[in-house]
Parts: sequence; C-alpha cells; structure tokens
Amino acid sequence: MPWQQKIPYLTGQPVGVSFVNGTGTSGILCGVSDGKLLVMEYLYQRQFALKQYNIYTIQDINQFPVCPSQQPLY
Repeated sequence: MPWQQKIPYLTGQPVGVSFVNGTGTSGILCGVSDGKLLVMEYLYQRQFALKQYNIYTIQDINQFPVCPSQQPLY
C-alpha cells in the first residue's frame, strides 16, 4: 500500500519514517498539512518537537511493531 494511503490508519500512532535520501526518523504521526508530514519527535528530558517534512522527501511510513511478550525477571 502506498504510504499516502496509510496516513488515516497511522495518525496518532508511533511510526518510523524513511526518506528518499536513505535517512529516517521516528515519532508519533500527527497527520499531513500543507504538503508536509507532521511528526511529534522526542528531543531529550521532557522536550518534544513537532517536526514537518516535505511530502516529496518521504519514501515510506511504517507502524512500530508490537513488543514481544516478556516473562517477569524474579
């Protein structure tokens, strides 16, 4: 499925974004506005930033996988 069609299903979810230049980022997908993908990213401590990426720079968007079940360590 093209990444543009994933946006309604992934908005508000943790995602990984890959760019056409081979780099990537991750955060919470906030949606699309004025030709830009909006992603809330963690900076440090209690600081977050809403970053905007031009649509033409996006290669794909994927939802984070579910964590595997873990047994308690006691």
